[in-house]
Amino acid sequence: MAGLAIAILMLAQQNIGWAQSERDYYTISGVVKEKLSQKKLEYAVVALKGSKVGTIANANGEFSIKVKGNSGAKAVVFSHLGYSNYELPIDGKDMSDVVIYLEQKSSQLDPVTILGMDGKGLVELAMERVERNYPSSKNALSGFYRETVKKRRSYINVSEAVVDIYKTPYMEGVERDAVQVYKGRKLVSPDPKDTLMVKLLGGPNLSIYLDVVKNPDLILSRENLDLYSFRIEESVTIGERPHYVVSFQPQVIMPYALYSGKLFIDKGNYTFSRAEFKLSMSDRNKATQAILKRKPFGMHFKPEEVSFLVTYRQEGNMALLHYIRSEINFKCDWKKRLFSTSYSIVSETVVTDSNFDDAKRIPLRVAFKDNQSLSDKVSNFVDKDFWEDYNIIEPEESLENAVEKLRKAINSRK
Repeated sequence: MAGLAIAILMLAQQNIGWAQSERDYYTISGVVKEKLSQKKLEYAVVALKGSKVGTIANANGEFSIKVKGNSGAKAVVFSHLGYSNYELPIDGKDMSDVVIYLEQKSSQLDPVTILGMDGKGLVELAMERVERNYPSSKNALSGFYRETVKKRRSYINVSEAVVDIYKTPYMEGVERDAVQVYKGRKLVSPDPKDTLMVKLLGGPNLSIYLDVVKNPDLILSRENLDLYSFRIEESVTIGERPHYVVSFQPQVIMPYALYSGKLFIDKGNYTFSRAEFKLSMSDRNKATQAILKRKPFGMHFKPEEVSFLVTYRQEGNMALLHYIRSEINFKCDWKKRLFSTSYSIVSETVVTDSNFDDAKRIPLRVAFKDNQSLSDKVSNFVDKDFWEDYNIIEPEESLENAVEKLRKAINSRK
């Protein structure tokens, strides 16, 4: 699919630093847990009440949100699929080690059959409401992007960036949308045994191509709907709002790989709030063609799973793109070798702010290209305070430990 490709190349390394500047902000940080079981809740939405500022908790439930000192914000709202919202009052001061408990909420929805619709009909109704439910004017988004590459259980590449995202109105498609890397950094394993470099090409641009509502060619076009069968599943709540859940899977065979997954549709306004989907692995050759750009001669590439998560956050009467995550799991081996090596690439973008008043188109000369790799465009980790007052996704514990370990290894070689 357009905008998603990986390249497997010979390893090259860099070592360049970035400087830090200071801004006026305070930080709210902690962890989100389920109240009954005490388990940590991954990917909870964290947002300033009454604003377009937000971030997301990591896979360990940990979060950190930075608030401008002059914002006048009064509360941070936490939400998660299937749970009631929680509001945390704030008063302009740092708060750390905050524990947020969310309670599960049962969803009570009228049967969809009352509407006289099947799953496909419900999806078509939501498609008809796109023009009124999503931005009808151009808008500029600010976001945080991270991609990681793991070889077996070890991280071998981590790249992060603050990005600017330009989007035209949702009914105009993605042809003129663009992403610009404002600032970035990376860490590359110094281990000389890592002779292969696995790269995600065009990674930051996934916020364009995986926006399933704005890019209907992915799944939600009239033509594509006929390729899938749809089924209504058990309903859920998202952010206190009841949602229909429609699952879909391929019902025809095409020359290219299709998807299977679930669409979450707001009962009140028929907004697509969430999409979870995977690339079909029924034909591994088709899946390979969809994601692999190039590889060394003589190396076998075996895709295992390619999955995606896209969420939108309701702000007033409008749904805004909030979070995009992709994960590619695959194996590589060489001819005449007995064992293969497992790799995993995870990329995620969280939209941290948006601007509708002064949205300027990103010039082509500075826009991130689909054939570029973020790890080639940015330099190594140096300063832990590099991100200043930008909202980010907190690194998971395993990633944070890997970053520290590799930083020490780099420093010991200087």
